[in-house]
Amino acid sequence: MNATRAPHGASIPQVEHHTAEVNGTTLHYVSTGDAGAPPIVLLHGFPESWWAFHKVIPLLSSRLRVYAVDLRGFGDSAVAEEDFSSTTAAEDVHALIATLGIGPVHVVGQDIGGGTLYRLASDHPEDVRSITAVEMGLAGFGLEAFGDITHGGSWHIGVLAAPGIARMLFTGRERELLETWAFPSMTAVAGSISSSDVEEFSRGYAREGGWNGAAGLYRSMLSEGEDFRSRSATPLQVPALAIGGFGGRFTATTLEQIVDGPIAHVELEGVGHYVALEAPEAMAAAILEFVTGLAPQDARFPASA
Repeated sequence: MNATRAPHGASIPQVEHHTAEVNGTTLHYVSTGDAGAPPIVLLHGFPESWWAFHKVIPLLSSRLRVYAVDLRGFGDSAVAEEDFSSTTAAEDVHALIATLGIGPVHVVGQDIGGGTLYRLASDHPEDVRSITAVEMGLAGFGLEAFGDITHGGSWHIGVLAAPGIARMLFTGRERELLETWAFPSMTAVAGSISSSDVEEFSRGYAREGGWNGAAGLYRSMLSEGEDFRSRSATPLQVPALAIGGFGGRFTATTLEQIVDGPIAHVELEGVGHYVALEAPEAMAAAILEFVTGLAPQDARFPASA
């Protein structure tokens, strides 16, 4: 069952807000664009929610039917359980696509949402028309290195992955954490992330149990490398686009190891990690060029619903 509702937090005029009861949880998502246009599903990373795409959505909706989802445990979706993982997140998205009857869809995933994107595409290839990875890595293909503080990795990965530590350290400090560390540390375009943006992102983490979603995805990242390397023995048969900013070619190199065939690649100079917020026009242009250029007659790539 899905329902339209008024937004709880920030919104933009172009979208409608919905909730869907799927896979034992309640997911919040927004939608916009012509109902007859090819569907695209946007999956955020950390420390984000659907709001990460609020500048991109109006640009994509000129040609596509856009759905932006709050993953379980983020934004206005239901709080996640403490054993939440990327496996659960992927099944949530699969169930949402089935409930909406929109598959196969183009899927965009960024940052730590990469595990969810890869599991969805490999476990449910019938759901996926194409994949676009934005500043995204995968366990088993180098992402774990970002958790190694002895070689320049980030402290937050271990903190979030350790049970209960994020709740103990970050409760009541959600906005301070995002505003003074998370966004400034990986943003290159000055003024691209406003105080109101930070307020909106912080809102979801400030809920009771609000760190469980992020913690579950980071725990998954530190444990799913062997699984993902095994899956890569059967490469994805899907068109793929990599969009890099702060990470350069890292996203493209990751996709080249899991996808059969050439990878389209766009690298944005002067852009940090939060591409959708820092360079929405460039990101939307790259996605639209990629998606609209796909050949529907290619037997490997069935036409969008």
